[in-house]
Amino acid sequence: MDEIRCSACPLRQLPLFIAQTGDELALVQSLKHREIHLRAGETLIHEGQTDAPLFTLRAGWAFRYKTLSDGRRQILTFLLAGDFIGVQQKMGDASAHGVQMLTDGQLCLFSRNALWELHRQSPAMGFNITWLTAHEESLVDDTLLSVGRRSAEERIAMLLIILFKRAAALQADGGKAGVPFPLTQQHIADGLGLSLVHTNKTLRKLERQGLHHIEGTTLHLRDPKALARLADLYGDGKPAPRPLI
Repeated sequence: MDEIRCSACPLRQLPLFIAQTGDELALVQSLKHREIHLRAGETLIHEGQTDAPLFTLRAGWAFRYKTLSDGRRQILTFLLAGDFIGVQQKMGDASAHGVQMLTDGQLCLFSRNALWELHRQSPAMGFNITWLTAHEESLVDDTLLSVGRRSAEERIAMLLIILFKRAAALQADGGKAGVPFPLTQQHIADGLGLSLVHTNKTLRKLERQGLHHIEGTTLHLRDPKALARLADLYGDGKPAPRPLI
């Protein structure tokens, strides 16, 4: 399959992503090593891996996670198209987390040295990396708040509305016909620190209340304002315009 040049990436046509100059696109293209395609369930980065490269998720869903010695898993963040993956790992250190594909996906691969080159050759692009890192940190902060203080209903309401808004921003129709939602109840439970039984009961309760509907792998929000109130969401949850590496 022919690779897509950075300047022709379909993600760049979306309002979600900030336009870049020709020189910036040429720099990203020069640092891009290749494209890879992974299947759902495949591991992109292993916990403890010391040679993990960097990736931009061009299509599909993935998640970052950590596991305990007995196999219990905590999902840290869910990753969607446009997310930059692997920057959390310090140069030369072992990765403190793993990354697994939630769906089939396409990714652009960069060597870890690309971080240095972006900062060296383009301070503006270096700032973009900082912005993306801070953005993901804010998502982890929200997860920590949910796990630590929100009730089960509030946690699931927050997850549904945030993922819906993120996925809708990647669609031409803005999510009017629903958005892809490939998460199983186990993924939701592992992301929110809930038992599988509690997750199932809470999802059904919120659906009976007319707040959302999951049809196969498609999520519909029936009453997003009520969901936002339940989650105590600050703002409307719509993602801000962002850079794309």
